[in-house]
Amino acid sequence: MTYPELKQKAIRLRKDGYSYSMISERLCVSKSTLHYWLSEIPYTANDEVRQRIGEARARSGEVKHQQKLETFRQSAKQAKKDIGTLSQRDLFMLGLGIYIGEGEKGEVIGVINSDPRIIVLMMRWFMEVCELKKDNFSIAIHLYPDNNQKQCLQFWSEVTGLPQAQFGKTQIDRRRNKKQGKRGKLPYGTAHLRVKSNGQKEFGVLLARRIHAWMKLVLAHKI
Repeated sequence: MTYPELKQKAIRLRKDGYSYSMISERLCVSKSTLHYWLSEIPYTANDEVRQRIGEARARSGEVKHQQKLETFRQSAKQAKKDIGTLSQRDLFMLGLGIYIGEGEKGEVIGVINSDPRIIVLMMRWFMEVCELKKDNFSIAIHLYPDNNQKQCLQFWSEVTGLPQAQFGKTQIDRRRNKKQGKRGKLPYGTAHLRVKSNGQKEFGVLLARRIHAWMKLVLAHKI
């Protein structure tokens, strides 16, 4: 099942009144991922859920969910007012801030993150601010034994728009001391997005040093 199909099936199940626990059991998706996908989907417990957890708990869950939805609506309205329209200057500084926190600090240019929104945003930043093209990207996925490798590669290919021919070797963390509580927390692993110069000097070491100079200026700025 592809990532969009999995997400749409989760949304349908939630609209049909299933709890996070039951959807997680059916689709083998972590509750944290379901929260990310479904937190703003209206929810009324169905009969199967009511029988499983009891009428009182089901009603309590519905009330809490309605209260949560209202806070989401209020927050979204205020956030839209606060942010307004993003300018190119906003994009420049936002991407630079992410790079300061998540970017490579040597002369290799890249960003590492498990959140596809961050990876897609940084691809946009590289293309619009640094004037790269999609063939300047390579991506490698870091997975754990509980990840489905084929599904993860397909997921990252779909969200980034990069063909798997531009993917590097997939790394699988097989450490035996990995905490059991970490399992399922990163259903699609972590993406290592890197920039290739493709023979163009301005997209190699020169760009890395340019980005580092931007970071140095920003971090040296006194509040």
